[in-house]
Amino acid sequence: QVQLVESGGGLVQPGGSLRLSCAASGFTFSSYAMSWYRQAPGKERELVATISGFGNSINYGNSMKDRFTISRDNAKKMVYLQMNSLKPEDTAVYYCYVANYWGQGTQVTVSS
Repeated sequence: QVQLVESGGGLVQPGGSLRLSCAASGFTFSSYAMSWYRQAPGKERELVATISGFGNSINYGNSMKDRFTISRDNAKKMVYLQMNSLKPEDTAVYYCYVANYWGQGTQVTVSS
């Protein structure tokens, strides 16, 4: 069965960086685009970034591109989200997503 396990969240000060990881299993990883979404308290879930199966096509959600970078390692079946210059408004639960499957999420809190 499809499994997506996120890690790497935590508490970080404004201006700091975090790298989220998502370990995937149960499907042919390189055949699927992978995405990161986030959901802040009281807000709808929003797209952060999507990367195609071989990484040659990447799309970012609104205002994400300048500070966030999505990448993947097909050999390891991993997808990553590098987040730099974090702001308090980046505080959210970050989810890994593929083909109608969601991970459990990892909390990112940006606060001094």
